[in-house]
Amino acid sequence: MSTTTADLPTYKLYRHIEDINRYCPGGYHPIEVNDTLNQRYIIVDKLGKGGYSTIWLARDQKLNKYVAVKVGTADQVSKEREILLKLAGNQTNDFSGHLITQVLDHFTLHGPNGTHPCIVTAPARCSVAESIKTSRYNSFRLDVARALSAQLIMATAYVHGAGFVHGDIHLRNVLLQLPGSEIDQLSIQQVYEKYYEPEPYPVARTDGQPVTSTSVPKNVYRPNWLGKPSDEVLLPEAKLWLADFGTAFNPSQETRLMSYTHLQNRPPEAKFDPTKPLTFSSDIWSLGLMVWEVMGDGPFMSSFLFNWDEVIADQVDALGPLPQEWWEKWEAKLNEFEENGQPKGQREYWSLERRFHMNIQDPRMEEGTEQMDNDESHAFLDMIKGMLRFRPEERLTADQVLRSEWMSKWALPLVEKAWERKLLD
Repeated sequence: MSTTTADLPTYKLYRHIEDINRYCPGGYHPIEVNDTLNQRYIIVDKLGKGGYSTIWLARDQKLNKYVAVKVGTADQVSKEREILLKLAGNQTNDFSGHLITQVLDHFTLHGPNGTHPCIVTAPARCSVAESIKTSRYNSFRLDVARALSAQLIMATAYVHGAGFVHGDIHLRNVLLQLPGSEIDQLSIQQVYEKYYEPEPYPVARTDGQPVTSTSVPKNVYRPNWLGKPSDEVLLPEAKLWLADFGTAFNPSQETRLMSYTHLQNRPPEAKFDPTKPLTFSSDIWSLGLMVWEVMGDGPFMSSFLFNWDEVIADQVDALGPLPQEWWEKWEAKLNEFEENGQPKGQREYWSLERRFHMNIQDPRMEEGTEQMDNDESHAFLDMIKGMLRFRPEERLTADQVLRSEWMSKWALPLVEKAWERKLLD
């Protein structure tokens, strides 16, 4: 008699830890601190978790350095490893290729829950999202923000130039690099002393019965923190990787209709043209929103949007009227707007310019830190407007963003300073 999901026991859940019930056939591979993977990688601590993977800090016994090992679920259907290897093979002398997560090794694990794809990369300091979340001001210094934004644009242009759409650009997938010189010379015990020791949480069944399944580990772990709050990141540390290519695709070889980005970051064509394949321009929309967030102290879109109609209304508030055919198709428009497109009644709305001052300029003024001057402000807003045009075919390409005035005059020079190398002709 076969075992169904309903027959499996359920387990006590912990905050900030993966769903323990996903340690089942097809799900996560059970891993404990001090385990050795592939006869080479000693597990030191947990770095992160997602719906389809857990990520671990490990000591590479062969090369005597620290690495990150991403262990996918057994049911994961992803071309991430293949795409990363193709991107690495496309580097030639392009500096931007160094802004993409590099595959150091890859292998498969066979366990009680199935066969799991594993990718080995250099460990990151933390995600940009985590760095912002833990800071006092929810923002980076202006020079750091410029450098990080420019590198994110460069990385996206590199991915597009190789023929791929990332498919899920958000700040949890943008990682601050951790130089090997900061950690590789440390023993495992010294790593624990510098950061934190792993804190095991015992796996327990909700019915109080003993845990007998080999599908689950004895303990689970919260992700450790190797990072820095954004307000403490200095320009020499402003180096990033664009990561997580689990939803990436080649639009010349695959038709992708569904957008996997968070609803707030989803391009409008995903609602109004759901049968039209997504292309590079869908990445540009997400990229524009993320550049805005790196440069400011919060997201471009409101954080309190719970359905498509609220998202579209916020987009119209910021960016102006929808294309006529989309406006006519939008059934809920009269909830927030008059027929002529004006906000209904006395409803307060946030234009692009108001958001710029409230999210980017005013917080820096209140903190007493550097702000954009008028020339930079105009150039930055021109670039953002070009990235956030409603019609996807009218948006700037990644190469056009790369060549924009804001990039060439204000952002790329900061990348050169951060990396101490010449990038501009």
